[in-house]
Amino acid sequence: MPSSPYDAAMAIATTESPSSFGDVLRYWRRHRGKSQLAVASEAGTTPRYLSFLETGRARPSREMVDRLAGALEVPLRERNGMFLAAGFAPAYASAPLESPRLEAVSAAVQAILDQHEPFPAVLLDRAWNVRRANEGAADLFARLAAPDPVPSPANVLRLMLAPGRVRDAVRNWDQVAAALFDRVHREAVAGVLDREATELLDELRRDPAVAGALERRAADRPAGPVIDVRFELDLGTLRFFSVVSTIGTPIDVTAQELRVEAFFPSDPETRTRWRSRAPAP
Repeated sequence: MPSSPYDAAMAIATTESPSSFGDVLRYWRRHRGKSQLAVASEAGTTPRYLSFLETGRARPSREMVDRLAGALEVPLRERNGMFLAAGFAPAYASAPLESPRLEAVSAAVQAILDQHEPFPAVLLDRAWNVRRANEGAADLFARLAAPDPVPSPANVLRLMLAPGRVRDAVRNWDQVAAALFDRVHREAVAGVLDREATELLDELRRDPAVAGALERRAADRPAGPVIDVRFELDLGTLRFFSVVSTIGTPIDVTAQELRVEAFFPSDPETRTRWRSRAPAP
């Protein structure tokens, strides 16, 4: 049995996808902690019919698959899996961000990144890989990794949690590491965490420093409203906190999984130093 909510979430996120529709339905119902009665009520059907679907005694219509997925708040990528398991074609496209289909989304994301200058902002996928970065973020990464180059693609989880120059530059790393794991736990519970990311987290969690930070998390809560990240740079100690934005009404898998993380100064000194900084060495 999992020993913590994090372990439970990781177990769910790394479970092999069930093969039949009944297995998929039962998987998501239990994942959401809902009874057959609750799901049937929200989907406009009966517990008896839902039981028949889970045991394979009945086959759903395409409309019923959609209603059940909505009742269970299944992410779009996994909804496509539900449709396939029920014998239907996927309902949601997964277009590349650079494709004409996502031109408006791409432009909106770029506008957010540009408008946030000179402060750092990045676009992340569901594996926590940096897909785009504004000039402020590129400058921050260059200072953190110097004299080494920033890896491409840059994975935020690996950069922040694995041993290296970036981790060494975070003065309140224990708090930040614990907060990152809490955020990953929420994404795992929501079912939107990438399998690659869960495997990476499982690897990183075996690091003694990470394990220690997680053990100390309850006794190390800051008094303020947010957990800022205190970077020790050539500019001195700078403090930032982040705000995460997602697409409000996505009907494309790629669009749903994108998120913009924008960093704001936590104090006037950080704001002044960052605005007046010279180019990165």
